Amino acid sequence: MTTTTEAAKLAAPKPRGGIAQSVNDSLVVARRNLIRMSRIPEMVIFGLIQPIMFVVLFTYVFGGSIQVGGSTSPDAYREFLMAGIFAQTVTFATAGAGAGIADDMHKGLIDRFRSLPMARGAVLTGRTLADLVQTALTLVVLAGVALLVGWRVHENIGKVLLGFLLLLLLGYAFSWIGALIGLSVRTPEAATSGGLIWLFPLTFISNAFVDANQMPSFLQHIAEWNPFSATVQACRELFGNLPPGFQASDAWPMQNPVLASILWSVLILVVFRTLAVRKYRKAAG
Repeated sequence: MTTTTEAAKLAAPKPRGGIAQSVNDSLVVARRNLIRMSRIPEMVIFGLIQPIMFVVLFTYVFGGSIQVGGSTSPDAYREFLMAGIFAQTVTFATAGAGAGIADDMHKGLIDRFRSLPMARGAVLTGRTLADLVQTALTLVVLAGVALLVGWRVHENIGKVLLGFLLLLLLGYAFSWIGALIGLSVRTPEAATSGGLIWLFPLTFISNAFVDANQMPSFLQHIAEWNPFSATVQACRELFGNLPPGFQASDAWPMQNPVLASILWSVLILVVFRTLAVRKYRKAAG
């Protein structure tokens, strides 16, 4: 009986506790994922192509035909647009996070982690931290492309950095939605589809690409309380990209976009991290 009990303990070591240990395990997993990304550069390259295409297409195809702030100036629309493109880019990384976790589950990597004495939530935290680093690099490249097509900021460096921090916070929060999706499906392909299908209405029923004041009233209310819209509006204010004559609606998130963006992102992060870790523990239990 003693031999059997000892064998069972060796087969499934108990995870070590403590916040410090959990942080250390998360960083180890994050490093593993970053090394993997560096060895598959096409993952990063393909992740950059779509947002760059959006910048070019929306700037040169729709610029001059969409009215913002009472003007159809291509320059005004270009600056109005970029906060929306940045926010869309960080949220679309959700699909990649979900596919990556689903791939690890499909290949049995999670079963290998189960045999290690590590914090259970570290696998997901490490993965989302690695995705956050990739998202930050994507934002840097995308900002460079935006500057090349004529985008400019008109506020001090502190406000600009705060705007990008809000974008990263939103992206990190949404990556936990991707983690939950990745744990809930059977294949990476299903995770990719499941990670994108709900993002399109979320990003397009918002103030990202058009002035929400011009939408039908029922869509306008949805757009105004959309967490995505709060971050977009906050970035426009922090970048100094609000068009001349633009009037934000009276909805609370549009009048207090920075605070609304933080509250929405923290709420999404807490809720979906809790659900994802619970799902992971059941899957790895």
